[in-house]
Amino acid sequence: MRVSKSLAPIVVLVFGACGGGSEPAPDAAAGNVGEARIANADSEPGNWLAHGRTFGEQRFSPLTSINDGNVSELGLSWTYDTGKGRGHQATPLVVDGVMYLTSSWSIVHAIDARTGEQLWTYDPDVAGAYARWACCDVVNRGVAIWEGKVFVGTIDGRLVAVDAGTGEEVWSVQTTDPDRHYTITGAPRVGNGKVVIGNGGAEFGVRGYVTAYDADTGDQAWRFFIVPGDPSEPFEHPEMEVAAATWTGEWWTVGGGGTAWDSMAYDSELELVYVGTGNGAPWTRVHRSPEGGDNLYLSSILAIDISTGSLRWHYQTTPSDNWDYTAVQPITLADLEIGGEQRQVLMQAPKNGFFYVLDRVTGELLSAEPYVKQNWASHVDMETGRPVEVTAADYSDEAKVVLPGPFGGHNWHAQSYSPDTGLVYIPARDASFIYPEDESFEYVERRLNLGLDMPKFARLSLEMAQPAAVGYLRAWDPVRNEVAWDVEMPGVYNGGIVSTAGNLVFQGTSEGEFAAYTADSGEKLWSQQLNVGIVAPAITYSVDDTQYVAVLAGFGGAVNFGVDVAITAAYSFVNVGRLFVFELGGNATAPPVRERELAIPEQPPLAASTAEIDLGHDIYHDYCAICHGVLALSPGVIADLRLMDQEGHAAWSDIVLGGDMESVGMASFADTLSEEEVAAVQSYVVSRAIADRELQATDDAPGS
Repeated sequence: MRVSKSLAPIVVLVFGACGGGSEPAPDAAAGNVGEARIANADSEPGNWLAHGRTFGEQRFSPLTSINDGNVSELGLSWTYDTGKGRGHQATPLVVDGVMYLTSSWSIVHAIDARTGEQLWTYDPDVAGAYARWACCDVVNRGVAIWEGKVFVGTIDGRLVAVDAGTGEEVWSVQTTDPDRHYTITGAPRVGNGKVVIGNGGAEFGVRGYVTAYDADTGDQAWRFFIVPGDPSEPFEHPEMEVAAATWTGEWWTVGGGGTAWDSMAYDSELELVYVGTGNGAPWTRVHRSPEGGDNLYLSSILAIDISTGSLRWHYQTTPSDNWDYTAVQPITLADLEIGGEQRQVLMQAPKNGFFYVLDRVTGELLSAEPYVKQNWASHVDMETGRPVEVTAADYSDEAKVVLPGPFGGHNWHAQSYSPDTGLVYIPARDASFIYPEDESFEYVERRLNLGLDMPKFARLSLEMAQPAAVGYLRAWDPVRNEVAWDVEMPGVYNGGIVSTAGNLVFQGTSEGEFAAYTADSGEKLWSQQLNVGIVAPAITYSVDDTQYVAVLAGFGGAVNFGVDVAITAAYSFVNVGRLFVFELGGNATAPPVRERELAIPEQPPLAASTAEIDLGHDIYHDYCAICHGVLALSPGVIADLRLMDQEGHAAWSDIVLGGDMESVGMASFADTLSEEEVAAVQSYVVSRAIADRELQATDDAPGS
């Protein structure tokens, strides 16, 4: 672990509860956040104390100094560069004038929230080779803060507490099995003195669970497994015996999945933590649970007693999931009048395309209506709570185009609820996917195990017609169960959302635009082109009576399947990690972002046979495409292999087998692939580069 501090002394600032705050108190403790303070977050709107600002994760700010009448005067106040060029997905927290955020590789940054001056950084020293096990980039979605400690989950499966004032490590626990390919990308949540963290890695054959640790000591308080293990062994807790009855075959040999890799929310009055759970491992149910079954608790919302770790209730959005329809998408708590009755509700727009409103006390389903286009289910039966599947989405006999695809109608990108308008703002999309079942599927430990024929998928993507992918900023009315308004976006992989009492909604896009819209009608009032793709959600805060809007930019994540690479900022400009902070009347200038060189260089001679190139195609799409892009088309976050020159190709084997670039995330594949297989992949990449170089000469290449 490495801690870096600025040369300037660290001054901790504490601001009062009203408006933007009062004068600083330099001797106050850093990170002084507890249960009561977060529960009463509206009394100090200048701070952003928790992941969703409040325990209920509404991502709504009561601040009004920036509003629909003056947002056109917004200008850049300052920027802060993280020094990392991979995906940046974090929600910054602001506590008493200090901002805490994470960059890629799980690095924590503490910054003066008024000036952007770095106070300290904490680097957990994740080995570069571990990037191989991160299905969707070495991203991190942020920290939690509690009683002087900052908590971060690391990509290699640790939960770390660092001192909020100094960045020094206080304690660290390995919360995942280091012998399995788990990752952590989500932000921890804290409540009742416990830090709660999940994990990812279902595609690499792991078994999901969520764990609570004592915030003071790091001692484990409880662990809730999401899917059952080997039933010949004792069940860890009673819920696993119930779940095991919904599985068939030997699911535990392929992990089962169900990883809780993102969304949680906490009700401090009910003392319930709500956890969204993930897809099965593998995705295809026939290879996971061959004789059927609902496969609890995949794709579910769990209400867990934060004191004991026992399950109060659950709701499964997609029984026997077959399409990677996770339910880890953001969970928002609110009080709504439904049917003339005031209800304490939980709202979620998961991948499967239905918007769910549940009673968060009992788990009763109150509504479930499509919020995007979908063709896999006719409706959700309100008596049983189950979706009614249709044959058009059954790909067991032939490949099918299904809406939504594994990107979902909505993924992890933050949604926001405004109690002023009563609307939920969703970064939604209509994006399909071709599902070809891998009829000869066998679990392979060191590669993605989807149960899909990914080489066939790549070929079919050139042959099968798919509806155009469209992204939206969509305002959903959760009482009327309908779209109130939406704004169509050029791309589908856009940033999270914040709404404010100033009748504003802010969102960034994959193309690098950051914009403000009216919350009641969706009218675009202001925007700036940043030339850096945005997937993280913005926040707004105030210090010394000045309101700021901040957004962390840096494109990345699961962007290589189904994203039009040519319309992302990272395709045209070198991807950087940069925090942009705006204020009224701001007149700062951001450092320039360098344009990428997109001309494909001359390639080495191609002597491989058609059979060798075809073999390379198949191996590439089984092992390489998740990072470098389908058909070797990359949006620029990770190297576009078509742009390698002859010198780079000369080092190909040293990189892929010798691990010469492990320090920056390109691990060696010598444990999995032979020299002949690696050479075949190289031949495939060269063939793609030669073909696209010829197209570039006629201005017909992708993105030209």
